[in-house]
Amino acid sequence: MPYLILDLEMTGGETGYHDVIQIGAVLANDDWKTLSEFQSLVYPAHEENFTSAAEEVQGISMADLEAAPMPYELLENFETWIRKQLKRQASVSLTDIVVCGQSVINDINFLDQMYADQNLEWPFSYRLVDLMSLSVVFYQIFDANKMPRPKSYSLKAVSAFFGLQREDVTHNALEDAKLTYQCFKKYFELIPKLKLQP
Repeated sequence: MPYLILDLEMTGGETGYHDVIQIGAVLANDDWKTLSEFQSLVYPAHEENFTSAAEEVQGISMADLEAAPMPYELLENFETWIRKQLKRQASVSLTDIVVCGQSVINDINFLDQMYADQNLEWPFSYRLVDLMSLSVVFYQIFDANKMPRPKSYSLKAVSAFFGLQREDVTHNALEDAKLTYQCFKKYFELIPKLKLQP
C-alpha cells in the first residue's frame, strides 16, 4: 500500500476558480521509506485569476510559470512518475495508493478539480491520511500521558516538535511535502513505543 504525500501551491483558496501552480510529492512504500520525490510548476488554466497577492504568498510569479507544463501535461508527467517508481503499466490501477498531507482534503479537492477540468478520471482512491487529524489523536495521547506536545496543529509546529525544519529557506510544495512526510514517519515510529490502557 504505497503512500503519496502531497503538497500543492495555488493561486487562491477557491476550487474551480483558482488554480494549482506547483505540485510537490513524496512517494513512500508501506514501511514509510521514500521511493522518490516529484516537483513541478504548472501553468494556471485561468491566468486572469493570478493576482499579486497570490504571488506574494507563494513566491511564484507568472514569469516563473511561462515555461511550466500545462495542466494536462503536468498530470501525465505526474502519473508517469508514480507508475515508473511503482513499476506499473498504464493498465494497472493506482487505487491502492493512500493520499496523505497536511489538511490534505483541500489538496485532493484541487487536484481532483484539475483532473475533471482536463476530462480525466481521478486515478486514485479517496482513502487518505491527514496529518492534522493524526495530530489531534496524538495530542490527546500526549496529554493523557502528561507528555509535551506542540501548541498548535500547524505543519511548522508539528515539524518543530520533532526537531525538523525546511532544508531551504524558500517555501515550495516539495519542501512542504517532504516535511509532512517526515512528520508522518515520526508519528508512526512512536506507535510501538506507546502503551494504551484498555
